[in-house]
Amino acid sequence: MIRFNLNSKPVEIDVDPNMPLLWALRDILGMTGTKFGCGMAQCGACTVHLDGQPIRSCVMPLSAIADKEVSTIEGLSASAEHPVQQAWLEHNVPQCGYCQSGQIMSAVALLNEHPDPDDETIDSYMQGNICRCGTYPRIKAAIKTAAKNKQSAFDYSLGKEVGGQA
Repeated sequence: MIRFNLNSKPVEIDVDPNMPLLWALRDILGMTGTKFGCGMAQCGACTVHLDGQPIRSCVMPLSAIADKEVSTIEGLSASAEHPVQQAWLEHNVPQCGYCQSGQIMSAVALLNEHPDPDDETIDSYMQGNICRCGTYPRIKAAIKTAAKNKQSAFDYSLGKEVGGQA
């Protein structure tokens, strides 16, 4: 039995502890926003947060997440109201959309660590996320917009305004 919090809610699943988190999220818990891309932690499509840090869920065994907090794209906002998601929409970032949940989760982590990132910081932090459609300029623009909007004291990891609710 593996116990952890998923998007701030307690979860308990009875599965092989070696199962990758990605498959538990998608196949058992119905969190299909997180995508399978390469299965080798090289593309970033499966990025989620583990205790606030971005990880590749395709290679993370469930045994490693026991009693921890996992946040998925579904946990950011029920209706795409999160500031990073809003910036993505404003800049029309998605083309095919397949990589976008991983891109967004990485961008949220980036902004938590670097609230006002420069181009070099964005490029360095986002380099593990591959977009086969090549929307990198729009991704960078959206991150910059979200960073400007973050000045309103938004806690990206929780998806809530500081002192209030999302």
